[in-house]
Amino acid sequence: MDKEKLMNKAIEAMDSAYAPYSNFRVGAALLSDDDVIHMGCNVENAAYGPTNCAERTAMFRAIADGYKPKSFKAIAVAGDTEDPISPCGVCRQVLVELCSEQMPVILVNLKGEHFETTVSELLPGAFKL
Repeated sequence: MDKEKLMNKAIEAMDSAYAPYSNFRVGAALLSDDDVIHMGCNVENAAYGPTNCAERTAMFRAIADGYKPKSFKAIAVAGDTEDPISPCGVCRQVLVELCSEQMPVILVNLKGEHFETTVSELLPGAFKL
């Protein structure tokens, strides 16, 4: 896996974000097992509830394109934050559902700082069926 490329694609995905209310753009790049990168960005809505995060956009896009849950190698998430950005609780739960527990999650900010963790480390004690 080319971690640098994945992080750069997450930063690139930020450009597509629709964030007129918060002005907080987030990008994600999900790497599937066949080395295809599925990009996602946050998409806000005035009602806030229908807003979708970048991580979920990338995962849902991949699933809609025919990729199966657990067929992903890594995800990078980027935001303009002081420290490397971290996924919200909802995104952490979706990661648990759609990705393997040991899949790398690379958190990035625009200063070039990054932190690598795993799905299970992000949500210990996750709800599973």
